[in-house]
Amino acid sequence: MPVRTFTMPKSLNESLANSQPPISDVDQRPSNENTQDSFTQEQKAPLANHGVTEKPGITFAAQDKLPKLPIPELDKTLKNYRDVLKPLQSKREQDETAAAAYEFLKGEGAELQARLKKYATGKTSYIEQFWYDSYLNFDNPVVLNLNPFFLLEDDPTPARSDQVTRAASLVISALCFVRAVRKEELPPDTLRGQPLDMYQYSRLFGTARVPTENGCQIAQDSGAKHIVVLCKGQMYWFDVLDDNADLIMSEKDMAINLQVVVDDAQEIPIQEAAKGALGVLSTENRKIWSGLRDVLSRDEDSNNAECLATVDSALFVLCLDYVEPATSAALCGNMLCGTNEVVKGVQVGTCTNRWYDKLQIIVCKNGSAGINFEHTGVDGHTVLRFASDVYTDTILRFAKSINGLAPSLWASNSPDPSKRDPESFGNVSTTPHKLEWDMTPELSTALRFAETRLADLIQQNEFQTLEFKGYGKNFMTAMGFSPDAFVQMAFQGAYYGLYGRCENTYEPAMTKAFLHGRTEAIRTVSTDSSDFVRTFWADHPAPKKIEALRKACQTHTARTKECAKALGQDRHLYALYCVWQRALDEEGAEAASSNGTDEYSSPVDAGSEMGSPNRNSVSAENDSVSPSPHLKQSPQHMPALFSDSGWEKINNTILSTSNCGNPSLRQFGFGPTSGDGFGVGYIIKDDSVSICASSKHRQTKRFVDAIEAYFLEVRRLLRSTQHKSTSPKASRAREVDERPESSHKKSKGRVIKGEESVVDELKEESDDDGLGGYGFFDAGMLLQAIKASQEEKEKDRPSEKEKAMHQRRAVGKKLRLNDY
Repeated sequence: MPVRTFTMPKSLNESLANSQPPISDVDQRPSNENTQDSFTQEQKAPLANHGVTEKPGITFAAQDKLPKLPIPELDKTLKNYRDVLKPLQSKREQDETAAAAYEFLKGEGAELQARLKKYATGKTSYIEQFWYDSYLNFDNPVVLNLNPFFLLEDDPTPARSDQVTRAASLVISALCFVRAVRKEELPPDTLRGQPLDMYQYSRLFGTARVPTENGCQIAQDSGAKHIVVLCKGQMYWFDVLDDNADLIMSEKDMAINLQVVVDDAQEIPIQEAAKGALGVLSTENRKIWSGLRDVLSRDEDSNNAECLATVDSALFVLCLDYVEPATSAALCGNMLCGTNEVVKGVQVGTCTNRWYDKLQIIVCKNGSAGINFEHTGVDGHTVLRFASDVYTDTILRFAKSINGLAPSLWASNSPDPSKRDPESFGNVSTTPHKLEWDMTPELSTALRFAETRLADLIQQNEFQTLEFKGYGKNFMTAMGFSPDAFVQMAFQGAYYGLYGRCENTYEPAMTKAFLHGRTEAIRTVSTDSSDFVRTFWADHPAPKKIEALRKACQTHTARTKECAKALGQDRHLYALYCVWQRALDEEGAEAASSNGTDEYSSPVDAGSEMGSPNRNSVSAENDSVSPSPHLKQSPQHMPALFSDSGWEKINNTILSTSNCGNPSLRQFGFGPTSGDGFGVGYIIKDDSVSICASSKHRQTKRFVDAIEAYFLEVRRLLRSTQHKSTSPKASRAREVDERPESSHKKSKGRVIKGEESVVDELKEESDDDGLGGYGFFDAGMLLQAIKASQEEKEKDRPSEKEKAMHQRRAVGKKLRLNDY
């Protein structure tokens, strides 16, 4: 086996410092408005070129034209902070938070703001170092806590649903994507015509999350040429690219290799294979995993160090599972954490067929496929582009096999491997090699403990899905709503309908319009959303409920726009906290421990698109902030803002939500970010909404049922308030018949108005189709019960004499002695 040299990563501070040239002033950057002018129409629309080669170098061409992430004004951040907390607090708590914010603004806050601005000078982003620290110093397992998943739609050609065929197709398309990134031919992501930051694509392949004693590091082999395949916990590798990033295997060659891997893995009984499935170690606590990696690497005569380097440096991992999950929820669970199945005391579930420190493509026995990714260096938006392009390319390549003139997704393609001289491939090995680990007693014991703990973790979480087919984006926009805001209010309405209260809710807003931008936290609960859910569940007429919904959605949309401009409150306050904490560290660790800083809850909330790491894990290296003047107030004194109850409340997310997906995905999701919360991933499609909810033993099924009931009830309310029937599936072609009769020839025969019939039929549905089954929280019933009670009290007020007679009326049934 060729030796794989996997260079251990530099410190994160050094990596970040070298990732971009220093930037001293944001005003020196060209305006983002003119960036589009630097691209030709061919570069903007590669599909229209039908495979014509574009000039390389466009992928990162706009990087030096992107503006830096702005540091918001402190007073505006504190106002936003109070606004998002207000509907979650009592009057007393609101007053306390207001006092803490005022004290912070007039006291330590101004000094911390100045320190933050000084620190940000010359940095690509004021939050980037703190963001990486919050993830990389996370000690708990990444599975179910950090890594999200995508579930791809099935291949539209049934003949290609075989596991090996589907996997080969996906791998070839993924390698085409890798090639486009390395040759810088991948067109930049854009939003309303403006290019977005593309830095994350450089961290997507050949990377691994490597644990150390002092937190994790992101290591990368930028010249990686091989992939690793896992099957029944066994690991195999072979090269797939040459030194020029061109593919050296066709789809047929790939299928042959994968079939060889599957056949070899099946020779070992699964219970025996599971005993050597070392991938399960990547699910351990990070410090424990760090120690086990040292065990793997310490013996110079062992193969383990070389095997470990081979896995770490692979472009990505392909997981071939032997299971065929029957339901959507089971598929989601398999993509997020694998299955848990113990046979004769041995774990044989697919949870052992993973390597969670890397990007993974997972393919089940029936061809169902998904992606699980390590979240530190990349967000959901980046991996969504990868998943979408891979899925699209599999379809286009199949179309090209039918019609050679079919378009290509890529600016240029690799030379046909079957027509190349094998010598031109260079020093590669295309034959699968099985990684032979030396299983010492110490490793066997560690594997057993890791698997047992993982099984516990899987058992603690449950998943439910909703594929709502009633309507989707088209209907929502036709009714004048922002689709994302509309769905967010569905979560609020459903949760309030079950529990009678509003809880802290998180949604990420993408900030990739800025250099190295990641996300900002949208806090969904507002005064208007709180008013809406109370109005919705009370006995009010439909127009009033819809008016409240519209106002809540408008507030959410406005808040989302502010966050997309990086003007939210969470990231800014988190950075100020980190600056304060580092000032504290400069004064000495003893002072830090005596003031209880371990109680901090990080506002970097998960899901980012997912999410935030465990909020008790933030710890920072203090070598990346140069010493600066001490705070006017001793840094050993925690600012009141960070010790106030509002700080804890905003960092305890009950509903962690994320909108990420398109028609290439069937589902998207992640684990809950708190023990008493829900993780909700959702995809809004033209005529449907896909939702995957997770929790730790809460009523997940009942929650998604409540969301579906809400969707149906809101549709009924909207239709009842519309003067003209509106069908979400109607087309503008119907408008032709709305013209005066004289404007076109008289039609012969009876007109069949199919869509109107459907709408009329739906309008006649029972009102119960929306919100039945939830007791007094059915629409208006709680208020009706209260009113009924009050009306009874008003009837026949008793006289003074009657009052006296009944003054000592017995409560309950009076028992006779012989009843005892």
